[in-house]
Amino acid sequence: MSLLTDLRALVAILAVASFAGLPAVVHAQQDPPKRPAQQQKPPAKPKPPAATPKAAAPAAAAPAALKVEQLPPSQVGIGTLARHAFMVDPQTSTVLLFKDAETPMPPSSMSKMMTIFILFDELAAGRLKLDTRFRVSEKARNMGGSRMFLELGSEATVEDLIKGIIILSGNDACVVVAEGLAGSEDAFAERMNKRAREIGMTRTVFKNSSGWPAEGQYTTARDLAVLGWRSIDDYPQYYKYYAETNWTYNNIRQENRNRLLKTVAGTDGLKTGHTEEGGYGQTTSAVRDGRRLILVVNGLASMAERAQETARLMEWGYRESTNTTVFRAGDTVVEAPVWLGAQDKVPLVIPKAVQITTPTGQTPAPRVVARFDGPISAPIVKGTKLGTAVVTLPDNRTAEYPLEAGADVARMGVFGRVATMIQHYMFGWLS
Repeated sequence: MSLLTDLRALVAILAVASFAGLPAVVHAQQDPPKRPAQQQKPPAKPKPPAATPKAAAPAAAAPAALKVEQLPPSQVGIGTLARHAFMVDPQTSTVLLFKDAETPMPPSSMSKMMTIFILFDELAAGRLKLDTRFRVSEKARNMGGSRMFLELGSEATVEDLIKGIIILSGNDACVVVAEGLAGSEDAFAERMNKRAREIGMTRTVFKNSSGWPAEGQYTTARDLAVLGWRSIDDYPQYYKYYAETNWTYNNIRQENRNRLLKTVAGTDGLKTGHTEEGGYGQTTSAVRDGRRLILVVNGLASMAERAQETARLMEWGYRESTNTTVFRAGDTVVEAPVWLGAQDKVPLVIPKAVQITTPTGQTPAPRVVARFDGPISAPIVKGTKLGTAVVTLPDNRTAEYPLEAGADVARMGVFGRVATMIQHYMFGWLS
């Protein structure tokens, strides 16, 4: 089960409940067999005005500290100055913070993550290499807002363009990629929209490769979290570029606008953004002790406020919640009866670790039900999916995980099968 599928339903959950109680209890559910059961296979922010680009305004001073109770409330989680906010633990698909996270908003330079994601697609498929070169057009050279400072007619490698987009938030680099991959920005935007739908970004429309303001262009905080997680999960070999703090190109050194890379422990991405209409926003991810959180905010008043509020929310997420392992990968959840097997039982194991997110200091008490059709007919091959583990939390949220055979079980020999079938048909009715 993936985060991307889960997030479509998570907005209906929107809660981290308070849990307390006993360790997980496992129940087995199987169909009572009347006859021997057969085995079932069940810019960096474009800062554009309506017409022509204008110089960026100086960063506002850091806002005065507000008490938590004075902050505008969220639907889930703590209050925040952001107009839109969404925080998720992708390992457990638990939403920790939700504030108008399904309300359309300008994507700003955070839409550059999709331009990068498509580049990662191409690299992983072998259709591009890091040293592949794209030519700089007049349109790319003339882009306003944040820039990589590409020269007209020059060629830039894919790796340089990746750095130019992620670290420098270069609008010019985005246009070079769009034209190089699709021939035009309009065609590339269609490709962005198609890819967005494929990965579960259900309320996003891109109009260009950079996030430069355009009529009809919008996204949501939830959708950007989906994009951030897919970038991390699908392409760990390329995600490293998001953690670089500065870069020099064409003898011009620029700093990554993601201040959290230097100020918040574990931060390794992703992207900032700003437009006059949408305010200041950021998609952020951090990992501590193997636990990752993804946070999206938008609608803040300044770069300073964005850095301060994003850091505060990320620290809150790690401080106030924790993950507990219910099952480790390979743990036996239940033993299922076997029909006509050399062994009379087969362990049903969980192939991947199962974790749940709970408030810090509280003990989870999930109920686990193992569902399978049994008895399971031999022969059985280790790794075959034979059932499902349904984990129910005290707040009635549920999640399902596959159960696999934890061992091979050979079929009985012919005499053993005959004896077992005679016993079953003669005496089974007594049991």
